[in-house]
Amino acid sequence: MPKPLTSEGLLKLQVIPQAWVQRVVDWQLTHGRNDLPWQGTCDPYPVWLSEIMLQQTQVVTVLDYFNRFLQRFPNVSALAQATLDDVLGLWSGLGYYSRARNLHACAQQVVNEWAGVFPKSAAGLQTLPGIGPSTAAAIASICYGERVAILDGNVKRVLTRVMGFDADLSQPKNERMLWSLAQQVLDPLPTADLVQAMPRYTQGMMDLGATVCRLRNPSCAACPVADVCSARQQDRVADYPVKTQRVKRTSQWYWLLLAATSGGTVWLSARPTPGVWAGLYCAELFTSHSALLQALPAELQNQTQDLSPVLHKLTHRDLHLHPVWLPVSQGQTQSALISKSTGKWFSNTQWPDLGLPAPLRVLLEQLTKS
Repeated sequence: MPKPLTSEGLLKLQVIPQAWVQRVVDWQLTHGRNDLPWQGTCDPYPVWLSEIMLQQTQVVTVLDYFNRFLQRFPNVSALAQATLDDVLGLWSGLGYYSRARNLHACAQQVVNEWAGVFPKSAAGLQTLPGIGPSTAAAIASICYGERVAILDGNVKRVLTRVMGFDADLSQPKNERMLWSLAQQVLDPLPTADLVQAMPRYTQGMMDLGATVCRLRNPSCAACPVADVCSARQQDRVADYPVKTQRVKRTSQWYWLLLAATSGGTVWLSARPTPGVWAGLYCAELFTSHSALLQALPAELQNQTQDLSPVLHKLTHRDLHLHPVWLPVSQGQTQSALISKSTGKWFSNTQWPDLGLPAPLRVLLEQLTKS
């Protein structure tokens, strides 16, 4: 394991990176990603929308969702006026649904408390739901040219490798130290150049981490700062960033009641908050097969059919899903399926537009098309 940084090493780090800020800017202009739909604008709305969507999600996945959101909600006022169900429905399949809930709450706060105009500083942006320090810095630097450094996962990797920063990022004090150094990198930039340089530098750091300084198999020969990269000089690229503590994965088991007619009408209920898939519409969930059967009317308990289990992986949790199919007649949809439930019947023209967990949507589409 790499040794902790010495005070002498930290002083060295504060000097080395300053020379390569302009290199990152120049590299981004010619080799970075310059054709993404949220680029080339100082409007904070699309930049904010893209930054939220890109949290723990790859660009290729975000593109279609971003375009659909802009078509449906072209500005922050339109998003604020939408219902949460509409927002979750459009977000369905993108995952990490707390982002969608915060997105909606943030839009409403911008409209109600900021007269529809996003705050023009990173500090102000951080007061809004779902916007943390790095996201706030990205918006403020790209849209307003503020001299603030971002520190998402990709950027941490670039900085730690170039600087040889081998302090353990599992410890908050070390992450704060890295952020301080990232901010010091920007100090030499002339104030007059910030509006032009900061958007390029911020985007360039993200592009470097995503396309060149990758976690595995980095393309060091294509890196504009390879000659000053401490990790490359030491032949220790794979050692960075250092993070010794990992979040332990957990597992949960659920039985899903997939009640549906041959015409595609299905029974769904809104999931409570907090909890798994909070705020989404879902099949009734149970912690055991027997609990599922006991919740059904006696005349339906013998009509169920167990389907193949599904493993759905979240960031730090495995969901072991056991779908149980219950075919019902159209006449049976005239009354509630389960007593004391918030669920109701949705037709085949209604449920596809709801916010549904991705594995449930796949299951329902398979059942109602068969």
